[in-house]
Amino acid sequence: MQKESLKQQLQNLSSQISAMHLDHLERKWITISLLVIGFFVGIMTIDAFFHGINPPGKVETVDSASLHLSKEFAEENLGVQVDDQGNITVRMVAGRYSFFPKHISVPAETRLTFRWVSMDVLHGVHIPMTNMSTMIVPGYVAEITTTFPKPGEYPMLCNEYCGLGHNHMWSNISVIAKENWTTPAKLVSKGGPSHE
Repeated sequence: MQKESLKQQLQNLSSQISAMHLDHLERKWITISLLVIGFFVGIMTIDAFFHGINPPGKVETVDSASLHLSKEFAEENLGVQVDDQGNITVRMVAGRYSFFPKHISVPAETRLTFRWVSMDVLHGVHIPMTNMSTMIVPGYVAEITTTFPKPGEYPMLCNEYCGLGHNHMWSNISVIAKENWTTPAKLVSKGGPSHE
């Protein structure tokens, strides 16, 4: 019954469109507009396919009100950690108006996994001179895997307005040459990261 009514509605819509008088010039501009829209959608689709860009499939939630009680984002677990397999994970918390910890050191030319959470409102993180930028939504874990190609000092800035102190919200990343970087003994974690 619903299929019949849907079919009838589509036929009515089709007959109304065909009964509408469109000038030749109007038809031409409608066609051009639809072609331009189709062209841009096609470019975005092809670009997303070739660069592997897709919406996040892994959504992790976290209770923003009790971050300090969680194992993964407790104060002593923030910063750079290396697991038994040599994987480097950087855990940070964003809160008005700072990133915690304020300064970290990581090796250059090494795969790094950054995991951020927000303790209060929506924040963003952007590291100039890199392609790293993401939103940190309260209640969710933002995760990015990246590599810093060369040593240097990289500022980490908040790029989402989060209140009156927004322009003072920053942190600093020291990227050290791979052969010169050493992991402080207290930062080495046992086993893989706990994702609670």
